[in-house]
Amino acid sequence: MPASQPTAPDTDWFDHDRFGMFIHFGLYALPARHEWVMSYEEREVEEYERYARYFDPDLFDAAAYARMAKQAGMKYVVLTTKHHEGFCLWDTALSEYSAPRSCGRDLVREFVEAVRAEGLRVGFYHSVLDWHHPDYTVDERHPRRNHPDPSSLDAGKDLARYREYLHGQVRELLTDYGQIDYLFYDFTFPGEFGKGPEAWDAEELMALTRDLQPGIIVNDRLGIPGDLVTPEQYQPDSPMTDDTGEPVRWEACQTMNGSWGYDRDNFDFKSTHMLLSMLVDSVAKGGNLLLNVGPDGRGNLRSEDEQRLAEIGRWMHLHRRSIRGAGPATALAAPAGTVMTQRGDRVYVHFLAWPLKHLHLRDAAGKIAYAQLLNDASEVRFEETDPTAKAWNTNVGGLAPGTVTFTLPVQQPDPWIPVLEIFLAQ
Repeated sequence: MPASQPTAPDTDWFDHDRFGMFIHFGLYALPARHEWVMSYEEREVEEYERYARYFDPDLFDAAAYARMAKQAGMKYVVLTTKHHEGFCLWDTALSEYSAPRSCGRDLVREFVEAVRAEGLRVGFYHSVLDWHHPDYTVDERHPRRNHPDPSSLDAGKDLARYREYLHGQVRELLTDYGQIDYLFYDFTFPGEFGKGPEAWDAEELMALTRDLQPGIIVNDRLGIPGDLVTPEQYQPDSPMTDDTGEPVRWEACQTMNGSWGYDRDNFDFKSTHMLLSMLVDSVAKGGNLLLNVGPDGRGNLRSEDEQRLAEIGRWMHLHRRSIRGAGPATALAAPAGTVMTQRGDRVYVHFLAWPLKHLHLRDAAGKIAYAQLLNDASEVRFEETDPTAKAWNTNVGGLAPGTVTFTLPVQQPDPWIPVLEIFLAQ
C-alpha cells in the first residue's frame, strides 16, 4: 500500500469544461470490425496477435487530433493506452506486445505532448481486462469463453501475476508521462463467470493511482467508488444521483456511430444536431460529454468524424458560454422543445426545434432583465403577457399569469441549435 496520503481529486476543471474527446485506437483498427472483434469472433491469441506485425499507423498525427479537439470546443482528451485486446500504445518495459515494438513509436508520448501543447487536459483510458496476457483467466467476456472446457485453458495461470503486471503498467503510465489529469479505467463485471473488484485488487490500484498522481480524477469502473459515474451510449433521463438522492458527478460516453474503434462498414453516424443535443442535454443535467473518434489502421480519422467535429466547433465558437462553466438551470423552467443551462445570472435556452415567432416562459415575470440571441448578441424583445387578454387573430393571449413571451425571428439563426441568452434580474 502506498505510504503517503493522496490529495483530493481536482474536479473543478472537469465540472467547468464539460466537453472532451475520446480516442479509441489499437490493433482492432486493422480488422476494422469493432474494437471487440477479438471477443466477438472468438479469436485465439496466437492468431489475433499477427496484427501486431502489420501495425504501421503512418498517418497517426496526435497534433492534428489535439487541434481538432480544441477547435471543436473540447477541453480534455482521453486516449486508450491499452484496450481489452492487450496491445499497448506506449513503451512499456513489461511487454513486447506494444506499438514501439511494432512500429517504433510511443504513441502515448506523442499524444501527451500534442495535447499539452494545445493547452488541453490529458486523460488516459486503461483497460483492466487483457485477453492477450498469459495469466489472464477465461471469463464471460473472454474470446475463448465458449471453448468446450474453458477451465482447462486456465491450467497454470495465476491471476495474481496478472494483477502485478496490471499494477506495474499503471505505475509506468502514471510515472513516465508527467501530470495526468484523468484516468478512465475499464471495466469490472462481477458474477459467477465474471471479474469483480477483487480481480484487480481495486482498492490497492486506486490508492496507487492517487499516490502517483495527486489530484487525478478517476472514474467508477474499478467496481469501487470513484470521482464520477460514466453512463455509456445512453443519455440519462434526469440528473444522476446516488442511493440517497444526492447529485453525483457524471460523464456521458458517446460514439459518433455506435462503435468505439474503427469499424469500416459502419455508417450509422449521428447528425451534428443530435451530437450537440447530447452535449446540451448532458450539461443541463449536470454532466459532461466525452465524444469518441476511432482512427483507422493508418491513424486517420474518417471524413464523417472530421466534418462533425468541425461543425461542432463552429457552433461552440459562438455558443460555448452556454456550455463551459454552465450547469442545470434553476431560475427558470424549460418549455417543450428546449433544453436550458445556467451560468451565474444567465440562463441559456437551447432550441431543439425552432418555434414560430414566440417563446413562452411560465412563472418568469419579474425575473428577466434582458435577452439576446447568443450567436450575434442581437436583442430579443419580451413582455409579460396579460392573462386577461383574448387570443383574437394574431394577438398573443390566454396565457397563465406570470408568463413571459419572447418575440423571435421567423428564420432560425443557427443551422443546428440556436441559443437564447437571458440575463436574470438582480
